[in-house]
Amino acid sequence: MIHTPQNGSWTAYRDDRSGLIGYKDQEGHIRIEARYVDFAVAGKFDNIIAVREERNGKTEDYYLTKSGKTVEKNNIYYFDDGPDCESEGFIRFRDARTDKVGMLNGEGEIVIPAQYDDLSNVRNGLVAALKGAAKKYAGDEKQSGCNHFNWEGGEAYLIDTNNRIMVANFQYDSDLNFFSLKAGEKPSSNPNRKNFPGVDGRYYSFVDYKKEFHEWLDSALLNDLSRETLIRNAYHKIYFWKEPEGWVSETARVFVNRNYDLMKDRLMALRNHHTNDVISVDGLNPFIYAADEFDVYYNHCREPKEWQYPVMNVIIQHRDGNDDQDMLEFLRTENGYKLISMTVRHAMLQ
Repeated sequence: MIHTPQNGSWTAYRDDRSGLIGYKDQEGHIRIEARYVDFAVAGKFDNIIAVREERNGKTEDYYLTKSGKTVEKNNIYYFDDGPDCESEGFIRFRDARTDKVGMLNGEGEIVIPAQYDDLSNVRNGLVAALKGAAKKYAGDEKQSGCNHFNWEGGEAYLIDTNNRIMVANFQYDSDLNFFSLKAGEKPSSNPNRKNFPGVDGRYYSFVDYKKEFHEWLDSALLNDLSRETLIRNAYHKIYFWKEPEGWVSETARVFVNRNYDLMKDRLMALRNHHTNDVISVDGLNPFIYAADEFDVYYNHCREPKEWQYPVMNVIIQHRDGNDDQDMLEFLRTENGYKLISMTVRHAMLQ
């Protein structure tokens, strides 16, 4: 179940005197007085947020709801050294005593007990869960205090936000589009989908982003490399590196018309397999794509929602022994994949 924001998003503000953080509603009214230190990376929240408060020289981290309820003190879930960000009205927590992970809803209630080694964030009401795994550190990273590790072993599950197991032995893949979920009595025959047998006897299938993109690239773009085709399949602006300004953007029509011959040459090589191409899945870079129009592609922590709007990086390695590469970036939008950035070697974009 996806929770909708209560009274819209509340936005952080800083008190001029104390420098502490509070929250205002959409009309600018103060809903939570400024008493939190600058800790949470979320500039706004819909239902629940991680905060840090200092009292009498002591620091407390906890989750805060819009009603002012505080829960799970010092049980914050961290990812890449930052506190978890709300996803569809839910947020993860980690029990400091057991080092296990659970999930809270927007009211601060435990909906998934802290019995898992790790959980994904909520995606279309679904969660990838891991139990019985062990942390594996590279080299001496554990001794150095580094928190970078991989999970090894254990059992993987697909669960919902009520902690009901949907798929056991779920081979989680970050390329899966959880928003494309279909359930049926038989496996899907669509070659772009991956099927998983559910515990209820049905089959659950998801679109594989890479397979979907490969098909789109061949059919929508590479089969017809005309100017209009390139423009139609581009974001309305294309970003590129330009000295000395750095990253700049230009309307797709102007960019394609001026660089058409170069673009066609690179894409022809890709179509004719004169290159070794690699496709990787990533998210938008918030430092490059910082305009307000990109807000939909980030969560409230300004993290790219690559699980919903991935960026497909097509890396073109030419077969001439040179290590230089070309790269095309395609953003998956609500209107399909769109070319949004281009970087080329041994040539200058005009």
